[in-house]
Amino acid sequence: MGKLDDKVAIITGSTKGIGKAIASAFVREGARVVITSSRRSNVDAALYDFPGENVFGHVCDVSDYAKVEKLVESTVERFGKLDIFINNAGISGTFYNITDSDPQEWGRVVDINLKGTYCGCRAAMNYFLTSGRPGRIINMAGSGTDKKSNTPFISAYGSSKAAIARFTFAIAEEYKNAPVSIMLLHPGLVRTDMVGSENPTPEMKRQQATFQTILDIFAQPPSVAASLAVKMASEEGGCKNGDYLSALNGKRRKWLLFSYPLRKLLNRIDRTSY
Repeated sequence: MGKLDDKVAIITGSTKGIGKAIASAFVREGARVVITSSRRSNVDAALYDFPGENVFGHVCDVSDYAKVEKLVESTVERFGKLDIFINNAGISGTFYNITDSDPQEWGRVVDINLKGTYCGCRAAMNYFLTSGRPGRIINMAGSGTDKKSNTPFISAYGSSKAAIARFTFAIAEEYKNAPVSIMLLHPGLVRTDMVGSENPTPEMKRQQATFQTILDIFAQPPSVAASLAVKMASEEGGCKNGDYLSALNGKRRKWLLFSYPLRKLLNRIDRTSY
């Protein structure tokens, strides 16, 4: 018996990285999952890693509400219902200071991260309220969410994640009497395409050494976040509306920091990219 048997979940931005790890964990726990990307090639490639009838791929630009609404409709048509919606899709943008940044790119980060989360929450909530089914919505925090987490050179990303936190807690309060749990998950720092660049900007090159050290200290595999997502999505996980779980909480952060010298000495820094 899996923790998510007979559950149907949509996980946006789930053809690679953290989203794909969450999708894999959900499938192992018995869920049927819809994975998404804005690119058909990404969806098709990811489906090779999910054989069987329990995973369905859907192309979706999460910043377009009509397309997210269609995503929910297609999921219900395919699997008969929806139980869990995870707003994981996100981008970080180019590593620039604000005066060198591109206004359109800056806005695109906010559109995907913040507006995309809004679209997912609205579409999922409309389904849950209209169908009368209980549901769970999990939004993704990140650097910028916590008060001391400044995000120089990726201000659009940090600002969007701070806003997502406030948005999540706001709608959790709005629907506190509804049979829907709205929660926030911080996946921690994971080596994905989002934290790398094939064409680093001059600013990124200047900050490269510092950034690599931060990654060496705090980066974790996406399985850590995936296990928390399972906990939040399962009925036996004990999580409730308005909860916030972090893969980089105080105790975990301290352990990673204090163990870093020994891990470095023993050459046990995991630099796997996901």
